[in-house]
Amino acid sequence: MSNAPILLTPGPLTTSIRTRQAMLVDWGSWDRDFNQLTASVCEQLLAIIDGSASHHCVPLQGSGTFAVEAAIGTLVPRDGKVLVLINGAYGQRLAKICKVLGRNYSTFETAEDQPTTAADVDRLLAADPAITHVALIHCETSTGILNPLPEIAQVIKGHGKRLIIDAMSSFGALPIDARAIPFEALIAASGKCLEGVPGMGFVFAEKTALAAAEGNAHSLAMDLHDQHAYMAKTGQWRFTPPTHVVAALHEALQQYNEEGGLPARHQRYADNCKTLLDGMAAIGLRSFLPAAIQAPIIVTFHAPKDPRYQFKDFYERVKAKGFILYPGKLTQVETFRVGCIGVVGADGMQAAVNAVAEVLREMEVLDI
Repeated sequence: MSNAPILLTPGPLTTSIRTRQAMLVDWGSWDRDFNQLTASVCEQLLAIIDGSASHHCVPLQGSGTFAVEAAIGTLVPRDGKVLVLINGAYGQRLAKICKVLGRNYSTFETAEDQPTTAADVDRLLAADPAITHVALIHCETSTGILNPLPEIAQVIKGHGKRLIIDAMSSFGALPIDARAIPFEALIAASGKCLEGVPGMGFVFAEKTALAAAEGNAHSLAMDLHDQHAYMAKTGQWRFTPPTHVVAALHEALQQYNEEGGLPARHQRYADNCKTLLDGMAAIGLRSFLPAAIQAPIIVTFHAPKDPRYQFKDFYERVKAKGFILYPGKLTQVETFRVGCIGVVGADGMQAAVNAVAEVLREMEVLDI
């Protein structure tokens, strides 16, 4: 495994040997030991947001998008209306979920380098009393932009509306305190900042809202109310769980706590991000976002304008040097992205910068 490239992507990401080794054990899906593993994972996840008094943690098989769809389908009544705040591809996807599920929705879109503001949300909610829920992408992975969650959450509460947070790329690394930030649902997944493997999403659902959600869901498999009720009664998942993914996440959470929890994880990623930004600037590559709104999760860079630069060639050459990058997701300008998360530190990020510099020299794109 030592020859495997480092994944500088927003997930799946590079995991530790301990996390991978946790998947070498097979578990019975109804076995008491596995049920205890699931319960422990949910308990530890709730502790990260100080949410055990107010929210249930409902795990779900599948990617993070499965959990987002389950949250919308379960918690938004069929006569509800969702205001979707968009400044990237994942906001667009959330709006598409509302459309496919037949939930009434409206969108507010800002430029990909422009955060939604609390003032925007205040104005929109005042103008449309039919809105029941607001959906926000905390860290929009298209660019790495960080939206101002605490301020937006307070505005939504002031209007008596309910907040659904897609925290896929931020949970576990950026602080979110359920006691200070009012939300009906927060959605994340195993394969991001917790440094587990992909395959399990989870929703922190406000207890009274989840209790009231019976019959809302469009789908049996994605009914979070039914999933929670069954788990509370039996300790078991309703349908075949991703046993190895749960075991890997349990081990990853052990390491998360050993590292020092959220403050330590945030600091390591922030150090990674600074090393990356400083190093790329030194070789002439510009980041897409200003530092003030850049989350330390994934960074978007402008591609070199030289006609000899082709992303596919660049990607393969950097991969050969041991690092897997991520294509850009913007439509107006050509970019590529580099993740700051996973089992990697500042030295690894500097090595990645060095690899990028070597490749651009080889491609005769940059004279550095």
